[in-house]
Amino acid sequence: MKVLKFGGTSVGTVDSIKQVISILENNLAQGERIAVVFSAMGGVTNRLIEIGRMAAAGNGEYLDLLKAVEERHFTTIRGLIGVKSQSSTFATVKGLVNELEDLLRGVYLIRELTPRTLDLIMSFGERLSTTIITEALKHRGVATEYCDARQLVRTNAHFGMAEVDFTTTDRHILEHFAKSSALQCITGFVSSTAEGITTTLGRGGSDYTASIFGAALDADVIEIWTDVDGMMTADPRKVPNAFTIPSISYAEAMELSHFGAKVIYPPSLQPAFAKNIPLKVLNTFNTGFEGTLVSRSANGKDYAITGISSIDDTAMVNIQGSGMIGVAGISARLFTTLSENYISVILISQASSEHSICFTIDPRNADKAREVLEKEFQAEIATGDIDSISIEKHVSILAIVGEGMRQSTGVSGKLFSVLGKNGINVIATAQGSSELNISVVISKNDLSKALNAIHGVFFQSETRSLNLFIVGVGLIGSTLLKQLCDQEKYLRNEKLLIVNVIGLSNTRKMLLEPDGVSLKDWRDHLADQGVKTSLPAFVQRIKELNLPNSVFVDCTSDKDIVRYYETLLDASISVVTPNKVANSGRYDEYLRLQRTALQRGVKFLYETNVGAGLPIINTIQGLMASGDKFLKIEAIVSGTLSFIFNTFNQNIRFVDVVRDAKAKGYTEPDPRDDLSGTDVARKILILAREVGVPMEPEDITVAQLLPDSCLKAPSVESFFAELEARNDYFEELLANAQAKGEVLRYIATLEDGEAKVELRTVGPQHPFYTLSGSDNIVSFTTERYKDRPLVVKGPGAGAEVTASGVFADIMSISSYLG
Repeated sequence: MKVLKFGGTSVGTVDSIKQVISILENNLAQGERIAVVFSAMGGVTNRLIEIGRMAAAGNGEYLDLLKAVEERHFTTIRGLIGVKSQSSTFATVKGLVNELEDLLRGVYLIRELTPRTLDLIMSFGERLSTTIITEALKHRGVATEYCDARQLVRTNAHFGMAEVDFTTTDRHILEHFAKSSALQCITGFVSSTAEGITTTLGRGGSDYTASIFGAALDADVIEIWTDVDGMMTADPRKVPNAFTIPSISYAEAMELSHFGAKVIYPPSLQPAFAKNIPLKVLNTFNTGFEGTLVSRSANGKDYAITGISSIDDTAMVNIQGSGMIGVAGISARLFTTLSENYISVILISQASSEHSICFTIDPRNADKAREVLEKEFQAEIATGDIDSISIEKHVSILAIVGEGMRQSTGVSGKLFSVLGKNGINVIATAQGSSELNISVVISKNDLSKALNAIHGVFFQSETRSLNLFIVGVGLIGSTLLKQLCDQEKYLRNEKLLIVNVIGLSNTRKMLLEPDGVSLKDWRDHLADQGVKTSLPAFVQRIKELNLPNSVFVDCTSDKDIVRYYETLLDASISVVTPNKVANSGRYDEYLRLQRTALQRGVKFLYETNVGAGLPIINTIQGLMASGDKFLKIEAIVSGTLSFIFNTFNQNIRFVDVVRDAKAKGYTEPDPRDDLSGTDVARKILILAREVGVPMEPEDITVAQLLPDSCLKAPSVESFFAELEARNDYFEELLANAQAKGEVLRYIATLEDGEAKVELRTVGPQHPFYTLSGSDNIVSFTTERYKDRPLVVKGPGAGAEVTASGVFADIMSISSYLG
């Protein structure tokens, strides 16, 4: 014996009902003995409630809505039953609608809608749908009977959520089925008292009906047919990567259902649980899929948890006070008061000090809860033993559920770690002694982010994902995007990392795609689908999306962008940038960014601020973390100035070297921007701060490299003219160096808390002597590297190496978040 139940979406249209009939016929053709429970057509129950409330409010337009409900059912009859056989079904349905109309007329006249009357109004949804499907089956030659569950399921008079008298109900069901061999089409959700007054079974009532009948009949299985492929690891509307759970235990299903999984509901499991009857959750529109089997014990699991569930909107009530400590009976009074006022508690968390108790409830009951608790604890509040009752709205509950947690260590650690790394604050937490469920209360705004982050860690632990927002898609940004595209397959297969570029922006257009921008044709997408750039709007949208593992990548040198770094870090979004502005401004601003990143548990990475892709800052941070002390830093950290002084010799004039550097694109449009030493000063300032010297920009001494006449030239052309005119000055510098057997190098030095930038000469024993091309080089003299300094050398400029340095920082964040 099987009991099948079809939900509102399964019987919502003519086509879906035809699919239901096909499923039933297939079962019968295979010799299965079945009974079937039907819900109301999708949306009809809510519409009936709305109609009832309109009538009670004296709004005569309820008749228009009732007419629409009637016409929907008439249309369904026309689509399922041949013209010659429709009349009797039309008459039956019309009779039900007339009965409903009379009832609503009474509600309209007396302007009152009691729970008892509302139950009767709602019952018409299932009665109408089941009547039509029964007649459609008869029309196809199936031996079928309409079964009004009100005649069999006995309850008390708790309208809206009646409690079943199982002894009487089971006897009625067995007697009824003993009298007939025809397929029973049963109205879900509805029941009645011993006096024959219509009641309803509450949320998930049709599932409950199926479970009641299945248990009474000792069914082999109860099948719940819906519009999804079974119970999912998470809500697929919030977590796109959620997948079907093949098997799940009763206890796990109960926990998931309690915390918001809407495929089945806890009451529907109780009768089946008592009789050890398995339930199958199947998809009406994908009959070939195996769905989910719910039974006493599930098969072996591949994951530590079975699923993640959530309640989107709750209110958290907190009652606390020093007068609660050690006082017996506070909890009993608290929860008794709530129970007496029909306020259901979803989650409870109590501090071990007994100083506070917090719990979550339906937000619609929040004001009532405050009122009744303030009344109950009026005396304690007056004396100050209990503080005022505080209520926090717009919070959500997220629960991870699974029997596998008992055998797996570190589940709690993994949960709280991923929440912390994504900046999600846990307001309260609860865990049962059965180790079946860990629940946390978080801000409603963080729910989607939390669900996706947790799902990724527990169910996609083989892969990690990052969500990038890139500002600046010029030379460095576009090169980075090409590198990401080229490495996409490698990252996925070898590093188990998926990098999603969610946002792009240049000075003209910006584009934000929550599902990701194609790395192959991002230029076309940005040009065709992008909107006018607004950096405030771009940053705000990043925060609103609130995606897990978000990284803001600034590939510009824009001074305005850096003012958004702090708000991004504060929103738990990591920042990666080659832009030196933020780290070379005021020291307190530099420090604030560092502290914000640390407090929020995110990363602020800027390896490419100094030396492009060379591991200079990482080297400093590693040595500092291990306790080494820096004695001196010497650095050539301008690819432009490195090229100029590595090339300048007795065979080529200084002005010609500078012209060549400009032609090769090594210098800024005005080479004085490089030759002023300002950029080098910024870089040694950043290195000084990294080794713990709190310097300001004005603390750097920059020796003037160019004669005054060159600096004051009114244009680039006149600058080159002055440079040519002062050739003797540079020839003399070169000659003096060569006379000593040394070479000219433009060096930044940090020693004894002082930093300077100057043109110096170095001899063959110095590590900078053999430098060539446009390479950068940094020499670290520390307590551990005192006799032989640690030297980092290599290309220090260029789009490829700079982009690769940004790429490396992104990879570092992926390792941290993973």
